Amino acid sequence: MNWLNSEAFTLFGQHIKWADMIGNVIGLIGLALGWRRSLWTWPAQFVSGLILFTAFATAHLSGSAGKQVVVMLVAVWGFLQWNRGRRQAQDGSVAVRFATWRERGVLLAGAALGTLAVGGLFTAYPSLSWDPWPDAYIFVGTVVAMYAQARGMVEFWFAWLLVDLVGVPLNFANGFAFSGFVYVIYGALVLWGMRDWWLRSRDARPALEGAPA
Repeated sequence: MNWLNSEAFTLFGQHIKWADMIGNVIGLIGLALGWRRSLWTWPAQFVSGLILFTAFATAHLSGSAGKQVVVMLVAVWGFLQWNRGRRQAQDGSVAVRFATWRERGVLLAGAALGTLAVGGLFTAYPSLSWDPWPDAYIFVGTVVAMYAQARGMVEFWFAWLLVDLVGVPLNFANGFAFSGFVYVIYGALVLWGMRDWWLRSRDARPALEGAPA
């Protein structure tokens, strides 16, 4: 598997690694499938996480590598959640909705406390990550985003945008240029997917009694 960490080509002076390129292309496909609410979004995210784990682990980015482990675990859980059909729309697809204010508070609190905890761990043990706080932010933000996606919450797109804001410069700084380029494309897909899920969440709302359908 050493070839995955070898250089594929050079683009704009940036050295592109095979693992970085393949993992992120599959991740991009997974995000597009998530926008389409396809069950295949989870297998794609699992494979992407597996490949990117090898890339980040060899680059001494424990937070990013650990994030991929969580990505794989949550991908399995998300697949089971969607496959069980607990949130099925009338057309048989996965139903989506906006989170309640309580759920939003839980997501924000979990993200803040999780980042503090993981960042504190990385700071206490510098061998785990040489860029502790951005690494911790991306790690926890990804977990929050995937959890919200598995629950069919529109807010998962907002979580991905917040992760991208730090992920793009961090990937360029750490030599994963292809990740940086792809994350820019992620941003466009996230905005598109957010609009689609938002419209679908409005369509899924039940009509008021006595109101015209």
